[in-house]
Amino acid sequence: MKSVMLNAPNDITIVDTERPKRKQGEVLIKVKAVGVCGSDIGAFRGANPLVSYPRIIGHEVAGEIMEADSATSEFKVGDRVILDPYRYCGKCYPCSIGRTNCCENLEVIGVHIDGGMQEYLAYPEDMLIKVPDNIPWEQVPLAEPLTIALHAIHRTQLKAGEHIAINGAGAIGILIALVAISYGATPILIDLVEERLAFARKHGITKTINITQDDLVESVKQYTGGRMSEVVVEASGANEAIRNTLKIASFAGRIALTGWPKKETSLPTDIITKKELDLVGSRVSVNEFEEALELISTDRVQAKVILSKVVKLEEIPEMVIQQSANPDKYLKVNAVL
Repeated sequence: MKSVMLNAPNDITIVDTERPKRKQGEVLIKVKAVGVCGSDIGAFRGANPLVSYPRIIGHEVAGEIMEADSATSEFKVGDRVILDPYRYCGKCYPCSIGRTNCCENLEVIGVHIDGGMQEYLAYPEDMLIKVPDNIPWEQVPLAEPLTIALHAIHRTQLKAGEHIAINGAGAIGILIALVAISYGATPILIDLVEERLAFARKHGITKTINITQDDLVESVKQYTGGRMSEVVVEASGANEAIRNTLKIASFAGRIALTGWPKKETSLPTDIITKKELDLVGSRVSVNEFEEALELISTDRVQAKVILSKVVKLEEIPEMVIQQSANPDKYLKVNAVL
Protein backbone atom coordinates (compact mmCIF):
# COMPACT_ATOMS: atom_id res chain seq x y z
CA MET A 1 0.00 0.00 0.00
CA LYS A 2 1.02 3.65 -0.35
CA SER A 3 2.04 5.67 2.69
CA VAL A 4 3.31 9.21 3.27
CA MET A 5 6.69 8.83 4.95
CA LEU A 6 8.63 11.54 6.70
CA ASN A 7 12.11 10.06 6.34
CA ALA A 8 13.87 12.93 8.09
CA PRO A 9 13.32 16.66 8.51
CA ASN A 10 12.63 18.23 5.09
CA ASP A 11 12.45 14.79 3.45
CA ILE A 12 8.93 13.56 2.71
CA THR A 13 7.94 10.97 0.11
CA ILE A 14 5.34 8.39 -0.92
CA VAL A 15 6.61 4.89 -0.13
CA ASP A 16 5.30 1.34 -0.41
CA THR A 17 4.63 -0.28 2.95
CA GLU A 18 3.12 -3.57 3.99
CA ARG A 19 -0.63 -3.63 4.48
CA PRO A 20 -1.29 -4.03 8.23
CA LYS A 21 -2.91 -7.03 9.88
CA ARG A 22 -5.32 -6.34 12.70
CA LYS A 23 -4.73 -7.73 16.19
CA GLN A 24 -7.19 -8.75 18.86
CA GLY A 25 -9.39 -5.74 19.69
CA GLU A 26 -8.53 -3.96 16.47
CA VAL A 27 -10.37 -3.36 13.23
CA LEU A 28 -8.92 -2.88 9.76
CA ILE A 29 -9.78 0.49 8.24
CA LYS A 30 -9.65 1.68 4.65
CA VAL A 31 -8.51 5.26 5.08
CA LYS A 32 -10.83 7.62 3.21
CA ALA A 33 -9.63 11.05 4.33
CA VAL A 34 -6.81 12.60 6.33
CA GLY A 35 -6.02 16.12 7.43
CA VAL A 36 -2.68 17.87 7.14
CA CYS A 37 -2.16 19.54 10.51
CA GLY A 38 0.23 22.26 11.59
CA SER A 39 1.97 19.65 13.71
CA ASP A 40 2.68 17.69 10.52
CA ILE A 41 4.32 20.80 9.08
CA GLY A 42 6.32 21.17 12.29
CA ALA A 43 7.45 17.57 12.01
CA PHE A 44 8.51 18.19 8.40
CA ARG A 45 10.59 21.17 9.52
CA GLY A 46 12.17 19.16 12.34
CA ALA A 47 10.64 21.56 14.86
CA ASN A 48 8.69 18.98 16.87
CA PRO A 49 10.98 17.28 19.40
CA LEU A 50 8.40 14.54 20.03
CA VAL A 51 8.62 13.18 16.47
CA SER A 52 11.04 10.36 15.69
CA TYR A 53 12.06 9.48 12.13
CA PRO A 54 11.22 7.79 9.85
CA ARG A 55 7.53 8.32 10.58
CA ILE A 56 4.24 7.92 8.72
CA ILE A 57 2.52 11.16 9.69
CA GLY A 58 -1.14 12.12 10.07
CA HIS A 59 -3.45 12.11 13.09
CA GLU A 60 -6.67 13.50 11.61
CA VAL A 61 -7.92 10.25 10.10
CA ALA A 62 -11.29 8.94 8.91
CA GLY A 63 -12.18 5.77 7.07
CA GLU A 64 -14.39 2.77 6.47
CA ILE A 65 -14.30 -0.51 8.40
CA MET A 66 -12.96 -3.34 6.21
CA GLU A 67 -12.57 -6.07 8.85
CA ALA A 68 -13.91 -6.47 12.38
CA ASP A 69 -14.51 -9.31 14.81
CA SER A 70 -18.12 -10.15 14.01
CA ALA A 71 -18.61 -11.94 17.34
CA THR A 72 -17.53 -9.16 19.70
CA SER A 73 -17.15 -5.88 17.84
CA GLU A 74 -19.71 -3.07 17.94
CA PHE A 75 -18.53 -2.15 14.45
CA LYS A 76 -19.39 -3.84 11.19
CA VAL A 77 -17.91 -3.79 7.72
CA GLY A 78 -18.83 -0.55 5.96
CA ASP A 79 -19.17 1.60 9.08
CA ARG A 80 -17.80 5.13 8.71
CA VAL A 81 -15.45 6.06 11.57
CA ILE A 82 -13.00 8.68 12.75
CA LEU A 83 -9.99 7.85 14.89
CA ASP A 84 -9.28 9.31 18.30
CA PRO A 85 -5.52 9.75 17.78
CA TYR A 86 -4.56 10.18 21.44
CA ARG A 87 -3.65 6.71 22.66
CA TYR A 88 -3.49 6.50 26.43
CA CYS A 89 -2.24 3.86 28.88
CA GLY A 90 -5.35 3.68 31.12
CA LYS A 91 -3.19 3.09 34.20
CA CYS A 92 -1.70 6.42 35.30
CA TYR A 93 -3.34 8.99 37.57
CA PRO A 94 -4.80 11.24 34.83
CA CYS A 95 -6.28 8.19 33.11
CA SER A 96 -7.81 7.04 36.40
CA ILE A 97 -9.82 10.27 36.66
CA GLY A 98 -10.92 10.28 33.02
CA ARG A 99 -8.46 12.89 31.77
CA THR A 100 -6.84 10.56 29.28
CA ASN A 101 -5.59 13.48 27.18
CA CYS A 102 -3.14 14.13 30.03
CA CYS A 103 -1.91 10.53 30.12
CA GLU A 104 1.65 10.33 31.42
CA ASN A 105 2.42 7.84 28.64
CA LEU A 106 0.37 9.44 25.86
CA GLU A 107 1.18 8.34 22.32
CA VAL A 108 -0.15 10.39 19.42
CA ILE A 109 -0.39 8.67 16.06
CA GLY A 110 1.74 10.37 13.45
CA VAL A 111 4.00 11.72 16.19
CA HIS A 112 5.16 9.00 18.59
CA ILE A 113 3.90 6.10 16.45
CA ASP A 114 2.92 5.77 12.80
CA GLY A 115 -0.11 7.74 11.73
CA GLY A 116 -2.90 7.65 9.21
CA MET A 117 -1.47 8.94 5.94
CA GLN A 118 -1.62 5.46 4.45
CA GLU A 119 -4.20 3.48 2.54
CA TYR A 120 -5.04 1.00 5.33
CA LEU A 121 -4.72 1.13 9.08
CA ALA A 122 -5.29 -1.33 11.93
CA TYR A 123 -6.59 0.48 14.99
CA PRO A 124 -8.10 -0.29 18.43
CA GLU A 125 -11.87 -0.33 18.07
CA ASP A 126 -12.36 1.34 21.46
CA MET A 127 -10.73 4.46 20.02
CA LEU A 128 -13.09 4.82 17.07
CA ILE A 129 -16.17 7.02 16.78
CA LYS A 130 -18.94 6.41 14.25
CA VAL A 131 -19.47 9.20 11.72
CA PRO A 132 -22.91 10.40 10.52
CA ASP A 133 -23.63 9.52 6.90
CA ASN A 134 -24.34 13.11 5.85
CA ILE A 135 -20.77 14.40 6.40
CA PRO A 136 -18.70 14.23 3.18
CA TRP A 137 -15.40 12.42 3.55
CA GLU A 138 -13.30 15.52 2.91
CA GLN A 139 -14.95 17.20 5.90
CA VAL A 140 -14.77 14.34 8.41
CA PRO A 141 -11.15 14.99 9.53
CA LEU A 142 -12.20 18.52 10.53
CA ALA A 143 -13.84 16.95 13.58
CA GLU A 144 -10.39 16.45 15.14
CA PRO A 145 -9.33 20.13 15.25
CA LEU A 146 -12.90 20.95 16.22
CA THR A 147 -12.48 18.78 19.33
CA ILE A 148 -9.47 20.90 20.29
CA ALA A 149 -11.60 24.03 19.98
CA LEU A 150 -14.34 22.41 22.06
CA HIS A 151 -11.87 21.35 24.74
CA ALA A 152 -10.67 24.93 25.22
CA ILE A 153 -14.26 26.11 25.53
CA HIS A 154 -15.13 23.33 27.95
CA ARG A 155 -12.02 24.00 30.05
CA THR A 156 -13.05 27.65 30.46
CA GLN A 157 -16.74 26.77 30.98
CA LEU A 158 -17.86 29.38 28.45
CA LYS A 159 -21.47 30.49 28.94
CA ALA A 160 -24.02 32.11 26.66
CA GLY A 161 -23.84 35.88 26.83
CA GLU A 162 -20.13 35.99 27.68
CA HIS A 163 -17.27 37.35 25.60
CA ILE A 164 -14.38 35.13 24.56
CA ALA A 165 -11.21 36.77 23.27
CA ILE A 166 -9.15 34.45 21.08
CA ASN A 167 -5.49 35.05 20.29
CA GLY A 168 -4.73 33.59 16.86
CA ALA A 169 -6.92 33.48 13.76
CA GLY A 170 -5.58 30.19 12.47
CA ALA A 171 -7.72 27.10 11.99
CA ILE A 172 -8.11 26.43 15.73
CA GLY A 173 -8.81 30.07 16.59
CA ILE A 174 -11.50 30.37 13.93
CA LEU A 175 -13.10 27.09 15.04
CA ILE A 176 -13.14 28.31 18.66
CA ALA A 177 -14.89 31.48 17.51
CA LEU A 178 -17.47 29.54 15.48
CA VAL A 179 -18.18 27.20 18.41
CA ALA A 180 -18.52 30.21 20.72
CA ILE A 181 -21.19 31.66 18.44
CA SER A 182 -23.07 28.35 18.49
CA TYR A 183 -22.89 28.45 22.32
CA GLY A 184 -24.47 31.93 22.35
CA ALA A 185 -21.25 33.73 23.29
CA THR A 186 -19.50 36.62 21.52
CA PRO A 187 -16.02 35.92 20.12
CA ILE A 188 -13.36 38.59 19.72
CA LEU A 189 -10.70 37.31 17.32
CA ILE A 190 -7.17 38.74 17.55
CA ASP A 191 -4.37 38.41 15.02
CA LEU A 192 -1.76 40.39 13.09
CA VAL A 193 -2.65 39.04 9.63
CA GLU A 194 -5.46 41.15 8.20
CA GLU A 195 -6.35 38.57 5.53
CA ARG A 196 -7.25 36.02 8.19
CA LEU A 197 -9.32 38.54 10.14
CA ALA A 198 -11.13 39.53 6.96
CA PHE A 199 -11.83 35.85 6.30
CA ALA A 200 -13.24 35.53 9.81
CA ARG A 201 -15.52 38.54 9.37
CA LYS A 202 -16.78 37.06 6.10
CA HIS A 203 -17.93 34.02 8.08
CA GLY A 204 -19.79 35.81 10.84
CA ILE A 205 -17.01 36.59 13.34
CA THR A 206 -17.68 40.31 13.37
CA LYS A 207 -15.49 41.46 16.28
CA THR A 208 -11.83 41.35 15.26
CA ILE A 209 -8.66 43.13 16.36
CA ASN A 210 -5.55 43.58 14.24
CA ILE A 211 -2.79 44.17 16.78
CA THR A 212 -0.61 45.89 14.16
CA GLN A 213 -3.28 48.56 13.70
CA ASP A 214 -5.43 48.65 16.84
CA ASP A 215 -4.74 49.11 20.54
CA LEU A 216 -5.45 45.65 21.95
CA VAL A 217 -6.60 46.60 25.45
CA GLU A 218 -8.70 49.57 24.31
CA SER A 219 -10.33 47.52 21.54
CA VAL A 220 -11.32 44.72 23.94
CA LYS A 221 -12.60 47.34 26.39
CA GLN A 222 -14.81 48.84 23.69
CA TYR A 223 -16.15 45.48 22.53
CA THR A 224 -17.01 44.44 26.10
CA GLY A 225 -18.43 47.72 27.40
CA GLY A 226 -15.45 48.17 29.70
CA ARG A 227 -15.67 44.81 31.44
CA MET A 228 -12.90 43.11 29.41
CA SER A 229 -13.31 39.51 28.31
CA GLU A 230 -14.72 36.97 30.74
CA VAL A 231 -12.94 34.21 28.82
CA VAL A 232 -9.65 34.33 26.92
CA VAL A 233 -8.15 31.52 24.85
CA GLU A 234 -4.55 31.69 23.68
CA ALA A 235 -4.28 29.72 20.43
CA SER A 236 -1.16 31.18 18.81
CA GLY A 237 1.71 30.05 21.03
CA ALA A 238 3.33 33.49 20.74
CA ASN A 239 4.96 34.59 24.00
CA GLU A 240 3.67 38.16 23.82
CA ALA A 241 0.16 36.90 23.08
CA ILE A 242 0.35 34.68 26.16
CA ARG A 243 1.29 37.66 28.31
CA ASN A 244 -1.50 39.72 26.76
CA THR A 245 -4.13 37.26 27.95
CA LEU A 246 -3.74 38.71 31.44
CA LYS A 247 -4.31 42.24 30.17
CA ILE A 248 -7.50 41.52 28.27
CA ALA A 249 -9.14 39.15 30.75
CA SER A 250 -11.82 40.57 33.02
CA PHE A 251 -11.55 40.52 36.78
CA ALA A 252 -12.49 36.94 37.81
CA GLY A 253 -11.85 35.92 34.20
CA ARG A 254 -10.85 32.51 32.88
CA ILE A 255 -7.94 31.83 30.55
CA ALA A 256 -7.12 28.68 28.57
CA LEU A 257 -3.64 28.17 27.11
CA THR A 258 -4.01 26.07 23.96
CA GLY A 259 -1.08 27.22 21.84
CA TRP A 260 2.36 25.65 22.29
CA PRO A 261 5.08 28.32 22.77
CA LYS A 262 8.58 27.57 21.54
CA LYS A 263 10.15 28.97 24.71
CA GLU A 264 9.11 29.80 28.26
CA THR A 265 6.92 32.82 28.92
CA SER A 266 7.40 35.07 31.93
CA LEU A 267 4.12 36.28 33.45
CA PRO A 268 3.34 39.12 35.91
CA THR A 269 1.73 36.98 38.57
CA ASP A 270 0.57 40.03 40.51
CA ILE A 271 -2.08 40.58 37.81
CA ILE A 272 -3.23 36.97 38.20
CA THR A 273 -3.70 37.53 41.92
CA LYS A 274 -5.20 41.01 41.59
CA LYS A 275 -7.82 39.89 39.08
CA GLU A 276 -8.10 36.42 40.64
CA LEU A 277 -7.79 34.83 37.23
CA ASP A 278 -8.27 31.15 36.53
CA LEU A 279 -5.53 29.87 34.21
CA VAL A 280 -5.88 26.39 32.75
CA GLY A 281 -3.95 24.39 30.25
CA SER A 282 -5.96 22.99 27.35
CA ARG A 283 -4.25 20.01 25.77
CA VAL A 284 -5.78 18.31 22.72
CA SER A 285 -9.18 16.81 23.64
CA VAL A 286 -11.00 14.12 25.57
CA ASN A 287 -14.44 12.64 24.82
CA GLU A 288 -15.33 15.51 22.49
CA PHE A 289 -15.56 13.75 19.12
CA GLU A 290 -19.27 13.01 19.39
CA GLU A 291 -20.12 16.66 19.99
CA ALA A 292 -17.79 17.77 17.19
CA LEU A 293 -19.41 15.39 14.70
CA GLU A 294 -22.89 16.48 15.80
CA LEU A 295 -22.00 20.15 15.31
CA ILE A 296 -20.71 19.43 11.80
CA SER A 297 -23.57 17.09 10.89
CA THR A 298 -26.23 19.62 11.89
CA ASP A 299 -24.32 22.60 10.44
CA ARG A 300 -24.44 24.36 13.81
CA VAL A 301 -20.73 24.93 13.23
CA GLN A 302 -19.69 25.22 9.59
CA ALA A 303 -16.20 23.82 10.09
CA LYS A 304 -15.94 23.34 6.34
CA VAL A 305 -15.23 27.06 5.87
CA ILE A 306 -11.63 26.55 7.07
CA LEU A 307 -10.98 23.90 4.41
CA SER A 308 -8.69 25.69 1.95
CA LYS A 309 -7.90 22.79 -0.36
CA VAL A 310 -8.58 19.08 -0.93
CA VAL A 311 -5.84 16.93 -2.46
CA LYS A 312 -5.08 13.26 -3.11
CA LEU A 313 -2.78 11.06 -1.03
CA GLU A 314 -0.08 11.24 -3.71
CA GLU A 315 -0.15 15.04 -3.54
CA ILE A 316 0.44 15.30 0.22
CA PRO A 317 4.27 15.51 0.12
CA GLU A 318 4.23 18.48 -2.25
CA MET A 319 1.39 20.04 -0.26
CA VAL A 320 3.39 19.77 2.97
CA ILE A 321 6.36 21.45 1.28
CA GLN A 322 4.11 24.25 0.03
CA GLN A 323 2.47 24.75 3.43
CA SER A 324 5.86 24.89 5.12
CA ALA A 325 7.05 27.54 2.66
CA ASN A 326 3.78 29.53 2.68
CA PRO A 327 2.24 29.13 6.15
CA ASP A 328 -0.33 31.90 5.70
CA LYS A 329 -1.66 30.67 2.35
CA TYR A 330 -3.74 27.77 3.68
CA LEU A 331 -5.94 27.44 6.77
CA LYS A 332 -6.62 23.71 6.39
CA VAL A 333 -5.79 21.08 3.81
CA ASN A 334 -7.36 17.61 3.73
CA ALA A 335 -6.66 14.67 1.47
CA VAL A 336 -9.22 12.21 0.13
CA LEU A 337 -8.06 8.73 -0.82
